[in-house]
Amino acid sequence: MPSFDIVSKVDPQTLENAVNTAKKELQTRYDLRDTKGGIELDKKANTIQLSSENSMRVKSLEDILLTRIVKQGLDGTCLDFSEEEQASGALVKKTVKVRAGIDKDTSRKIGKLIKDSKLKVDVQTQDEQVRVASKKIDELQQVMALLRGADLGIPLQFVNMKS
Repeated sequence: MPSFDIVSKVDPQTLENAVNTAKKELQTRYDLRDTKGGIELDKKANTIQLSSENSMRVKSLEDILLTRIVKQGLDGTCLDFSEEEQASGALVKKTVKVRAGIDKDTSRKIGKLIKDSKLKVDVQTQDEQVRVASKKIDELQQVMALLRGADLGIPLQFVNMKS
């Protein structure tokens, strides 16, 4: 029976390249040239640490990072900017989480969205991915089109297509 998996992943090498190009831009920008702090990637915790003297410069760092992420071909929704800024000494720090995997709430939303479309497909949630199976490949392609048009707040990739 044809099937595919819905996942939400970020390529670590592409993310590292985006952070490195953002660091280079930080060094060359005139308005941010003498800034203390910067951008640091923590691969193990899957976070990016932004730090600068004031919150306005932290916002500039966010814009630089987001621009570089999009230029590298990653989806901008993979970054979670919702965490508040924290003052630590002379610097303002902000931790940006990199979203990876589909959480339970989002997988329920995906399942409900597919079931509401009345397509004859089977939906299974497996850890941090969702498997969709059907007798017809056309229905699977309709599910892909449906999910591409839906705004779920995370980037989705369709992998492991079997026919």
